[in-house]
Amino acid sequence: MYAQTCSGTIFGIEGMMVTVEVDISNGLPYFEVVGLGGSAIKEARDRVRAALRNGGFEFPLERITVNLAPADLRKEGSAFDLAIAIGILLASKQLKPAKTRTLVLGELALDGSLRPVPGVLPILLAAKEHHFTDVVLPESNREEALLVDLNVKSAGHLREAVRLYSRELPGPPAEAESDHPVRVSPALTVKVNDQQRNRQQTHGDFADVIGQAYAKRGLEVAAAGFHNVLLIGQPGSGKTLMANCLPSIMPEMVQEESLEVTKIYSIAGFLTSKSGLVTERPFRAPHHTITAAALIGGGAQTPRPGECSLAHGGILFLDELPEFSRHVLEVLRQPLESGQVTIGRARQVFSYPARFLLVGSMNPCPCE
Repeated sequence: MYAQTCSGTIFGIEGMMVTVEVDISNGLPYFEVVGLGGSAIKEARDRVRAALRNGGFEFPLERITVNLAPADLRKEGSAFDLAIAIGILLASKQLKPAKTRTLVLGELALDGSLRPVPGVLPILLAAKEHHFTDVVLPESNREEALLVDLNVKSAGHLREAVRLYSRELPGPPAEAESDHPVRVSPALTVKVNDQQRNRQQTHGDFADVIGQAYAKRGLEVAAAGFHNVLLIGQPGSGKTLMANCLPSIMPEMVQEESLEVTKIYSIAGFLTSKSGLVTERPFRAPHHTITAAALIGGGAQTPRPGECSLAHGGILFLDELPEFSRHVLEVLRQPLESGQVTIGRARQVFSYPARFLLVGSMNPCPCE
């Protein structure tokens, strides 16, 4: 018995569709997941088995083989759990196939409840380009999923997700009175509401800075032209305060910038259950003990965005600049010149956007 469902994964900052194929055949009970999956995917066997049983479904005591296609693409994370579980139910005739092109995302707990997964926005944007119409995912990812013009069906438990998948039940309606569709391209639609626009207010106000006319004038020029700037002054003179207030005078992000920044934060797992489109320019201030990999991005198999990419479109603030190691500062050369970060691995090369305004601060030399 054969069945397939559709899920997705992340490649750089773009989403990629993955076909989850499930085959159940006669033989001794055996459960294998193939398709170049990471350790979290290998462990999905135990999560799916326990979730199906605790969710009131029958787990087939036969030979089960799950393939994640394309098989030559490295896959990481736990977002395939729900797709594997639904594929097993389809192959074992416990569930009828959906009549629409439906994408399935979500991590399963042992009791069958659904947990949020990162990278939902870029995956759904890719799904829209591949003409998917419906998506079933955890309730905690609903706000992020509503940014894409798809029929979003969110669930809190495996049983509810199965009902939404098989019976084509609509998900909870969005607040139509506050939705403002924003065209990103002819093929994609991003929906933004007023609450999402005004949600991020994390920086100070430049108008609250008293005095410092010379330094404020320099920061105004830097913000207008997106020029890098270095603040030198005595401790307590207001360098950090002015840097924190700088985003308040920077131009507002256009929709393409907001979408790109939101995709990066989605991949990094920084979007919460109440997060929508990121409309405020990022402000990142890493500690001087940060490593080069954390600053530029990296990882063992699939690199993740670093502080340079998380500051894309906004400000990267390096407080006490001389305290950073020379090697860490040297890795900033490429993103400052090209506006992107390229990380090579044995099988793949990943590129992340990293166009930011670099603000450094330091104390004067003691000999002066």
